Amino acid sequence: MNTSTISSFLWSVADLLRGDYKQADYGKIILPFTLLRRLECVLEPTKEAVLGEYETRKKMGVPLHDFLVRKSGLSFYNTSPMDLRKVLDDPNNARKNLVSYIGAFSDNSRDIFERYDFLKQIEKLDESNLLYQVVQKFSAVDLHPNVLSNSDMGLVFEELIRKFAELSNETAGEHYTPREVIRLMVDLLFIADHEVLSQPGIIRSLYDPAAGTGGMLSIAEEYLLHLNPEARLVVFGQELNPESYAICKADMLIKGQEVSNIIFGNTLSQDGQEGKTFDYGL
Repeated sequence: MNTSTISSFLWSVADLLRGDYKQADYGKIILPFTLLRRLECVLEPTKEAVLGEYETRKKMGVPLHDFLVRKSGLSFYNTSPMDLRKVLDDPNNARKNLVSYIGAFSDNSRDIFERYDFLKQIEKLDESNLLYQVVQKFSAVDLHPNVLSNSDMGLVFEELIRKFAELSNETAGEHYTPREVIRLMVDLLFIADHEVLSQPGIIRSLYDPAAGTGGMLSIAEEYLLHLNPEARLVVFGQELNPESYAICKADMLIKGQEVSNIIFGNTLSQDGQEGKTFDYGL
């Protein structure tokens, strides 16, 4: 499926919510469930290995984080045997099992769902007799990176955010910048330094003080790796909107960036990167 097809499929969840939710609140359900399904698909290849390691190390009474990160091959993990499809196997306990599943994510990824007050949304869905149907819908879409690249996943999120912004009478432009504009900005940023950036093992830092969903950071990283596969771009950002921040953080998690470099808050009144310097800014 292409990004438009996937966006439309995810957006169709709104048909289930109509009547029980205000249009402006659709995003509170669709965006965190999309993030959950994406993270679930990313973790799927190493899930059994992580669960095995968890059971073994837990009995030893040792700190688990480093062992589980090593097994997952990422900077996050989940220690529950649950996934969305298994939640469907026990309809009477769907809410309980889903809450337990989300609670089993590592701390650095669980924060993503807290930004959406997701447990409260699950409770409301359950009370409206919609939880099972919504879980069923999301469990049916494959959001594995082999199917949908990080760049394309970003496009899906931005399309969903645009639709939610229109429904809530917000300005969609506050939430994202068109990709073709970002590519031009990145090209202008790096073009004078091609010779330096082509050196083996070069490391550079980049800061976006209004990071949004992380589109600028992602495209800048892709640009540099295309120019020099041995280069490394360490990205930093800050974002005020909690939903956009959560999406940006999830994207950084999946790509192995240091998520503590992405700060929540207002850059102008609460500089989360105070005292730090960067090679580039967007």
